[in-house]
Amino acid sequence: MKLVILSGLSGSGKSVALHTLEDLGYYCIDNLPLFLLNDLALELNKRLDTAFAHTAVGIDARTNAEELRQLPELAATALSRGIDCRVLFLETQTETLIKRFSETRRKHPLTRGDRPLGEAIQLERELLMPIRDCAELCIDTTQTNVHELRDRVRGWAVGNASPKASILLQSFGFKHGVPQDVDFIFDVRCLPNPHWQPELKALTGLDPMVERFLESSAETRAMRDDILGFFERWIPHFETDGRSYLTIAIGCTGGQHRSVYMTEQLRRRFEALGHDVMVRHRELA
Repeated sequence: MKLVILSGLSGSGKSVALHTLEDLGYYCIDNLPLFLLNDLALELNKRLDTAFAHTAVGIDARTNAEELRQLPELAATALSRGIDCRVLFLETQTETLIKRFSETRRKHPLTRGDRPLGEAIQLERELLMPIRDCAELCIDTTQTNVHELRDRVRGWAVGNASPKASILLQSFGFKHGVPQDVDFIFDVRCLPNPHWQPELKALTGLDPMVERFLESSAETRAMRDDILGFFERWIPHFETDGRSYLTIAIGCTGGQHRSVYMTEQLRRRFEALGHDVMVRHRELA
C-alpha cells in the first residue's frame, strides 16, 4: 500500500502533480480535510481492493493550522501500520506566484478584504511549514514548466522509470474507411494478398495457413521488422514525454488478412516488452 500526501503553495502546480499521479494509476483525492487522513489510512490498510493500492491525497492551507502541525505524526503513524507513506511538497517564489495569480485571475484561498495577495502567500507559507519540513521531496516550480514538473513528479513516484504506455492496435480495411482518432496508420496493401489464393480466401490473418503464407514473403518480413523497429526505437521517447496511450492502426484492402496478421505480430512483440495491449480487428468484428 502506497500513500502520497501532496501539498504546497497555491499556484505552485499541485493540480498538475496530482493529475500526473492519477495518470500513473493512483487513486487521487484533492483537498482532503486533514482530520480524515487517519481514518483514510486505517481504511486503506484494511482494504484488499487493488484500486486503492496506490492512493494520493492533496492537502492545502485551508486545513486548520493545528491539524497541519499534526501531519508529521500522522505520516509516521501510517508508516508504522505498514503503509508506504511519502510526502511531496511544491513551492514557488512569491513574485512568481503573484504573477501567476494575476495572469489567471484566480483568487488565492487565503485572501480577504483586509489581506492582500502577498500577505496571503506569506501566511500560507507559515501554515504549511510543518508539511514542508517532513516532506521527502520539495520541488521549487519557480522556473519549472508544466512538462518539467510532470517529469519530476513521475520520476519521483516511479523511481525515474517511465511507465509503459498502453497500446491499442487496430486492423482495418481501407475500402471500409480509415479509422479516426489514431496516432499512427500503416498501409500494408503492398504485401502479397492471400485473398487471391483460393485455399486462403475465406480465412483470416488469425489462421496459421495465412500466417505461413505471409511469412514466406521477404517483403512481409521486412515491413514487419521495420514497423517493429520504429516503435521499439521511439515508444520510450513517447513514454518519457508523458504519453500514456498510443493507438496504432494497420490497414489492408479488406481488413481480413494482411492487416490482421501484422496487428497480431505487433501485439506479440509489445506484450513481450511489457506493454498493456488491446487489439481490435474492426472488419472481423
